[in-house]
Amino acid sequence: MALAFVSFGAASAGDAAAQPVASVDQLPRGQDVSGTVIELAGWVVATRDSQGYPFAVMDKAAAQILVFGGDGRLRGAAPGLFGSAIGDHTAPGIAGLALREIPGRDRTTPAGRFVGGFGPSIDAGRVLWVDYDSAVSIHPTATGVPAEKRAERLASPSPDDNRVTHGCINVSPEFYERIIRPTFERGGVFYILPDAAPIAETFPEFAQSR
Repeated sequence: MALAFVSFGAASAGDAAAQPVASVDQLPRGQDVSGTVIELAGWVVATRDSQGYPFAVMDKAAAQILVFGGDGRLRGAAPGLFGSAIGDHTAPGIAGLALREIPGRDRTTPAGRFVGGFGPSIDAGRVLWVDYDSAVSIHPTATGVPAEKRAERLASPSPDDNRVTHGCINVSPEFYERIIRPTFERGGVFYILPDAAPIAETFPEFAQSR
């Protein structure tokens, strides 16, 4: 994937990130970015839907996360791990459950537009919340459960084995430290494409513009 192909300039957009960072491409060689992701990112910049804040577009089906600065320029693209259950819903009361208590059917990464930022958590210190109400955050892969082989799944060229989390989004430690943490230090907007729900239902204003 050519990074410049999915970069969008917006001279009037203010960048809320503290420091500029170099673009990083960790996507597997030859893996394409979908037209929907590219269109959605362009729409966010053109309409200033993120209000000048940095944003990320996540494609669960392709297991990809693309991160843009508030100026609309691509800062990084990388594979991600997402909820093991296929679905776009958030189960009621899930934020109050321990990980082991979450039923398998509810281990979803919800779809939609979310405004998030760094904040405290009960057991993981300061984390980057994508959606606090559904307890979905972005964090680097950990080695706490070796049998899950999360690092190996991220390194795999296929997105088919990237559904393994309880709903949160995992990226490599390098991508988290180089791109995620500095870009979203002051918050941002997160767009997660649906597994099954129509785009028109998940992002109605974007769908209408198409």
